[in-house]
Amino acid sequence: MAHINLKHLRYFWAVASHGSIARASQVLHLTPQTISGQLRELEDQIGTKLFAKTGRNLILTDTGRLVFSYADDMFRINDELQDVLAGRTPGGGLTLNVGIANVVPKLLTYRVLAPALAMQEPVRLICVEKPLVDLLADLSVHKLDLVLADSPLNPALNIRAYNHALGESPVTFFAAKDQAGRWRESFPQSLEAAPMLLPSSGSALRRALDFWFDRIGVRPRAVAEIEDRALMKTFGEAGVGIFTSPRAVEKDVLSKYAVDVVGRTEDVTESFYAISAERRIKHPAVSVITEAAHTGLFS
Repeated sequence: MAHINLKHLRYFWAVASHGSIARASQVLHLTPQTISGQLRELEDQIGTKLFAKTGRNLILTDTGRLVFSYADDMFRINDELQDVLAGRTPGGGLTLNVGIANVVPKLLTYRVLAPALAMQEPVRLICVEKPLVDLLADLSVHKLDLVLADSPLNPALNIRAYNHALGESPVTFFAAKDQAGRWRESFPQSLEAAPMLLPSSGSALRRALDFWFDRIGVRPRAVAEIEDRALMKTFGEAGVGIFTSPRAVEKDVLSKYAVDVVGRTEDVTESFYAISAERRIKHPAVSVITEAAHTGLFS
């Protein structure tokens, strides 16, 4: 017997699943005559009847039940595979696996990812926080759909991945409410010898801050280097020192922490990137995230 025509087999599966040619034609957006013709061709190819008529109803023959059991497995697995490739959990909407570099501010991470949770189709968000190099390793073996970072992928790394710029934001300097006024006057020269909470050495923000301090001739007193930006804000709120955060989330910082603005500068900016294993973004939730970042958060 020649290979079974999969299109004919799908039409048969639709009729058997929905109980009638009329209902199957509505689902497939085909005329009943077209489906009837395709079924006759399939039966001719197999060499036996797949349906028997009982009044107006179609009943599967013994061969029809056998063929349906295989077709049902085939097409359900096919549909499930398409869902998985599109980032969907079978029966549970979309799944988005996101890796977040330690240096990316938590408040900004939430603002970047929030649009995905507002999608009409339910999204199951799975977030992992690690050093960037570990996240890129997970991305390379498709454990992650997306990595959020404060710097683009280094071309020297032997990883096939692509940078998608989300946007950039100038920084704001904050301090505990009862201390901020002390350094607000004559900012940024007031930062000379001021207690400063700095990001870890080697980070993009640290390099930008060190360059700016050197350019304006100011030497703050580094009291701590903290990689976790949420922890840095907690130290700042406790009065340990001055810290920075992207201006894009300035209102969020003021709302969440008992701090006030010391000053702002356009000369130091933080850039943020979505790094994916695909050049052209296909995951629906990633598309929503990048579009919202471009038109809203960083616009």
